[in-house]
Amino acid sequence: MGARKDPVWRVVVADQRSPRDGRFIETVGHYNPQTSPSTIRLDEERIRDWLAKGAQPTDQVRSLLRAQGIEVGGRH
Repeated sequence: MGARKDPVWRVVVADQRSPRDGRFIETVGHYNPQTSPSTIRLDEERIRDWLAKGAQPTDQVRSLLRAQGIEVGGRH
């Protein structure tokens, strides 16, 4: 998303077997590092629901969740 030299990333739920830029199940937030401070919009309710179902965030998403005060269990 975004434009050239103005990136905006979606935070999505995807099956680990899907290609990195391939299909995803649901968009649960957006991250814009170009604003000051960075804009992080996350749907906390949906994220907690997916984490309860066993979803594992990537390291990058884990740091965004931590920045928003959403605690994630230990790494597996």
